[in-house]
Amino acid sequence: MQQNVFGNQQSGGTGRRGGIRWWVIILFAGYAAWQWFGNSEPDPFTGEKAHYGATTDQEAQMGLQAFQQVLNEENPLPDNNPNAIAITAIAKRLVNVASNVEADLAAENNMASPKLAETFQWSVAVLESPQANAFCLPGGKMAVYTGLIPVAQNEDAMAVVMGHEIAHALLRHGSQRMAQQKLVQMGQMAAGVAIGDMDPNQQQMVMSALGAGTQYGLALPFGRSHETQADEVGLMLAAAACYDPKQAIPLWQRMSELNDGKRPPEFASTHPDPANRIAHLQALMPKAEKFYAKYCSGAK
Repeated sequence: MQQNVFGNQQSGGTGRRGGIRWWVIILFAGYAAWQWFGNSEPDPFTGEKAHYGATTDQEAQMGLQAFQQVLNEENPLPDNNPNAIAITAIAKRLVNVASNVEADLAAENNMASPKLAETFQWSVAVLESPQANAFCLPGGKMAVYTGLIPVAQNEDAMAVVMGHEIAHALLRHGSQRMAQQKLVQMGQMAAGVAIGDMDPNQQQMVMSALGAGTQYGLALPFGRSHETQADEVGLMLAAAACYDPKQAIPLWQRMSELNDGKRPPEFASTHPDPANRIAHLQALMPKAEKFYAKYCSGAK
């Protein structure tokens, strides 16, 4: 035992344990960096490096399993229901142009089309629920909740929402979130090693700070980036399928009024602030109108 300058006794092994602990942290950091950068590849839609936590085949399998679970737990409308018929028709039009939109957006970044749309096993279910929501899982399994219908009000706005959800699948955002979560988990494990000798109160403070840093510093801005990307790709899908892209503006105005307009501030939300989202969509209108003109000559 030895005495420090404050008159407390210390074990001579503390320094050795600390050294070992920091070596473990360094190894964690190196492995995390290898995992993160080793699994990156250019995103054809953005031209930027993206990180994926699964292959496209693995994503599709997970999407199929999740979709089957949803169908077992929810209340899908029969195929001959008028709402199911209308939404299936919208989905068909969006899917029919998905490969073309993939190619056009990839060409803007001087990249080849990922050709994901042609590998998806597309299907859509309409679920009886008051939720104003929709989703598209990896592999092309879509669902629309009937609570979205009165908010959309028309097929053009519904196509904008469904295009947005399809865009998430084409952009492989689910796999990107998996890669991000793996990185977060490794960071938490490393932090657990680093605070091993701290008293419980200090440990709680550090882990709480890490959680807050993860929530507001990494995960949420990453989510907003995904939403913004899906807004753009989804709007081009809707326009190429000959739906009026301008209906995106009143749609998101109505969406922002749900729940009496109550929502967290943008820095604490995975979704962009409605005003910022609408401004971004308005800025995209000239591009969307070009897609409409290219694919919809003679259309409505």
